[in-house]
Amino acid sequence: MAETPARGQLEPRKAWAREEAAAKRRKWEELLAWHIHARGLPTPEREYRFHPTRLWRFDFAFVEFRLAVEVEGTTHEGGRHQRMAGFEEDVVKYAEAALAGWVVVRFTPAKIKSGYAVRSIEHMLRNLMP
Repeated sequence: MAETPARGQLEPRKAWAREEAAAKRRKWEELLAWHIHARGLPTPEREYRFHPTRLWRFDFAFVEFRLAVEVEGTTHEGGRHQRMAGFEEDVVKYAEAALAGWVVVRFTPAKIKSGYAVRSIEHMLRNLMP
């Protein structure tokens, strides 16, 4: 008989799926980081904590420009952002970021792979330069 996970723990199958989705997301983050470097853009801070009391982080933050970039998983992966609770938390996160003066842009793996994401970032950085 299978053991029931302790309160707050995921079933092994769900934990594995979560880790697999995170690995895929990191792959796309690494590709975007490479694109940013290849274009000669400023190096963003990774996993930047922008809020003084919440543990929220941006995947990429061009702090000087107050431009944040988030890499979103795809809907078929069923990540945290596709479940209602995760979506609701992201809505609050992005609203708080805007209130703090951040511009937050979100890209899917398809937009990273096509080069659209890095071209958009480059354009935004040009427009935000003093």
